[in-house]
Amino acid sequence: MIETDTLIVGAGMAGLTAARTLAEAGVPVTVVEARNRVGGRILSHHIGEHAIELGAEFIHGRPPELWALIAEAGLETYERGGTDGCAEDGSVKSCDMPGGAFDLLEDLKDPPTPDVSFAEYVGSWQISDLERVSLLNFVEGFNAADAREISSASLGAQQEAEDATDGDLAFSLPGGYDQLAEYLAQRVKNFEGCIHLNRHVREIRWSHHAVQAISPDETFTARRTVITVPLGVLVSGGLSVSPRPRQIFDAASQLRMGHAIRFTLRFREPFWKQLPKSPIEDLGFLFSFDELPSVWWTTHPRPSCLLTGWVGGPRSEALAALTPAELASHACSTLARIFSIETARISDLLLECHTHDWSRDPFSLGAYSYVAAGGLNAPQQLSQPVEDTLFFAGEHTDTTANWGTVHAAMRSGLRVAQQILKGMP
Repeated sequence: MIETDTLIVGAGMAGLTAARTLAEAGVPVTVVEARNRVGGRILSHHIGEHAIELGAEFIHGRPPELWALIAEAGLETYERGGTDGCAEDGSVKSCDMPGGAFDLLEDLKDPPTPDVSFAEYVGSWQISDLERVSLLNFVEGFNAADAREISSASLGAQQEAEDATDGDLAFSLPGGYDQLAEYLAQRVKNFEGCIHLNRHVREIRWSHHAVQAISPDETFTARRTVITVPLGVLVSGGLSVSPRPRQIFDAASQLRMGHAIRFTLRFREPFWKQLPKSPIEDLGFLFSFDELPSVWWTTHPRPSCLLTGWVGGPRSEALAALTPAELASHACSTLARIFSIETARISDLLLECHTHDWSRDPFSLGAYSYVAAGGLNAPQQLSQPVEDTLFFAGEHTDTTANWGTVHAAMRSGLRVAQQILKGMP
């Protein structure tokens, strides 16, 4: 049995941020993680000078907490850019989001009352079928959500939150997002915090200021615990909490875990720059609305031979059962149609296909969270401590409407650490 003051379940960015803050404040802290690594839904695969991201990839805008950590760790970043391309009739042309969807989404800042799903909300708009389909596809893809469930009010709050941090900008860490998680883990250890990997906590038993966290290999005891498991694990019953704090699980039931398929193809050369029907030398994002995946991106302006495909929301189910080899074959056929070239040529150029199935990963059970219609207050409810003993963190508990982002996870970790420190004598 291992005893500590504060036990943190999960070594993702929320858990590591909380642990680092508490450890530096002198609080004895122990982190237990089911995986054999830190980082949670950050998963970087390193090949030569390239870091292929299989989980979180983008720094969305300029959130101060995240940029402060990047600066502290001394990490290199670059701004993503390039021209957006749309596939149409066997060629790729520069384009904007069809139907001005980004502009239409600005209307969400004044959503209806009472709250309704985005599908219901947009169904009442006087717009063309093309604009409606574009909006639904964009919202489902970006949020990994079902438009029939996601809250219109939450999308409005999300738009305002993105505007506050220049969320239309995107940056990346060429050395890999995992550098941040590893840096935080080292800071925890430097201040005498402990991190135990391969410890799958399946049950938490608690009473006021007394917690037992039980894994097959170890039992951990503490005065308080911070539960940072992803929403998918929390609502699935994969972690039993006894007695069950009803207010927490009622709030969690108003959120949904989104699903997505993403994969990165590594080619011998960036063939998309050399095609006579593809004049976009600086291709950033590629939209192919009649295909799956419907969204692709390069690493521009950083040169590489990587091309990532993404399908978010219900449409991802069509590719969910494919093995990496089958996914690679499907991708080559899709790209051949988009660029009007032979499938064999693309297949010959393909070196590898990298992917991770987050929906079937037992320690995530999905990509990231979103708010269901009527559930806008649920993250706030999840952020409230239970008897100064149970605390909840993770991107799904963010109270600043930045759900699904790394900085949301960090903010929740900072918030929960301050709650704990404030309550200590």
